[in-house]
Amino acid sequence: MRLNHLDLPVPDVAATRDFFETWLGFTHERTLGQNGLAILRDSAGLVLILSRLRDDGAQTWPVPFHIGFHLESEAEVSDLHRRMTEGGLSVGEASVQRGAFGFYFTAPGEILVEVAHRA
Repeated sequence: MRLNHLDLPVPDVAATRDFFETWLGFTHERTLGQNGLAILRDSAGLVLILSRLRDDGAQTWPVPFHIGFHLESEAEVSDLHRRMTEGGLSVGEASVQRGAFGFYFTAPGEILVEVAHRA
């Protein structure tokens, strides 16, 4: 058995979809309604569904909830970190933490994201 999909409620489906496409390599498969639900897929087959929040206001995630992406090398982590920084995004410093080289940032929808390589 493997995890098939993840559904994250966000306040702005279009902005979060664009972010995951631009910075994390997801492919947009389709959007239902007027940005009510977006379906994306990564190169490993994970389906990410971004759905609209049912209530007004920002989503509150329990600490330390986050989603993580593991890359094949420290060089790939450093390259993404550089591109995101040069793109004007606020990302944490890349460093070794808990046995992995990586960094954290907050994606639209207040989603804490980890990008790392574990040797």
